[in-house]
Amino acid sequence: MGAGASLRIGITCYPSVGGSGILASALGEELARRGHEAHFIGYERPFRLPAQAPGIFFHPVVINDYGLFKYPDYTLPLSVKMAEVSRAHALDVLHVHYAVPHATAAILAREMLPRELRPRVVTTLHGTDTTLLGRDAGYGPAIRHALDRSDAVTTVSAYLERETRRVLALERPIDVIHNFFEPRPAVRPRDQVRRALGVSDSEVLILHASNLRPVKRIGLLLETVARIRPRGAFRLLILAGADFSPHVAEVRRLGLEDRVIVLRDVADMEDYLQAADLGLFTSESESFCLSLLEAMSFGCPSVSTAVGGIPEVVVSGESGLLVGEASPEALARAVERLMGDPALRSSLGRTARARARERFSAESIVPKYVGLYRRVCGDPA
Repeated sequence: MGAGASLRIGITCYPSVGGSGILASALGEELARRGHEAHFIGYERPFRLPAQAPGIFFHPVVINDYGLFKYPDYTLPLSVKMAEVSRAHALDVLHVHYAVPHATAAILAREMLPRELRPRVVTTLHGTDTTLLGRDAGYGPAIRHALDRSDAVTTVSAYLERETRRVLALERPIDVIHNFFEPRPAVRPRDQVRRALGVSDSEVLILHASNLRPVKRIGLLLETVARIRPRGAFRLLILAGADFSPHVAEVRRLGLEDRVIVLRDVADMEDYLQAADLGLFTSESESFCLSLLEAMSFGCPSVSTAVGGIPEVVVSGESGLLVGEASPEALARAVERLMGDPALRSSLGRTARARARERFSAESIVPKYVGLYRRVCGDPA
């Protein structure tokens, strides 16, 4: 490979709404925009991936439900498709997001191919594969093996790099490459979006976006919102990446029916990001929190629990407010502080937007991935 030559990258991620899939899709778009090829390999087209764009290709994996198996197997069909695409398109790299089962499949795919056709394997850890599955005796050894056999391993925060070494006892090099977000232009004006949501000019629109997994602590989010005063001064918009129905009873119990708006699987999220006044995130743990960065990119400061990699994203008191105590009272008071001080909200928002552009933009982050690809392919240029 010559210096500056275009790369052919295979990308596998979970296609559903979630930080890893959104990041992987955005990375593929940015690689294609820079003249490289991005070949997505998976059981479904990623949520945010454009239907048609130069340099972007999607290769579906067919999963057969044989009666022989109690549960359908995905790892083997994925590995076969990875090997097939690698051979047909002379892929330089298989970049897999999440170790299970993607890194395992990539290692197997590489072994299926003649040595001269084998792509390099780059594994990016996003959190759960370390913090949850890495502790599971049924998964940990396989994850450790896949990471040891990868040509490069990256994490989305320094926090996750430390946790990966601690939980999996890894001694190999790990590159920290933070997430990035490159916002698309909003389709509808801010005022139009707020009117469609039924939010008045006098109400503060609080945003929460997540896949609603237990680690996001939706119960704590709702308990916090129930304590915010004055009660009629705000609305909470939840952009849900999963079914919200398990939480409906709690919304009713707290009397929040007229305060909470839930939208499911929103594709045009930029419309809502630019319509929000502040974000609220109550996670128990976060490797990075891409949703928080998305809000920052639109000048929307957030109140968040100070956990995991979040302090790498937000500087408390400068680009948002971090709360060390995971109590609804402490979080509600922080929200009220921003609600009652538009000047502070505006100041934090400006700094948040500047920090997002300077530290976590495609311009800052994508060249780090390209440099990593070239390094593992033996081309340091």
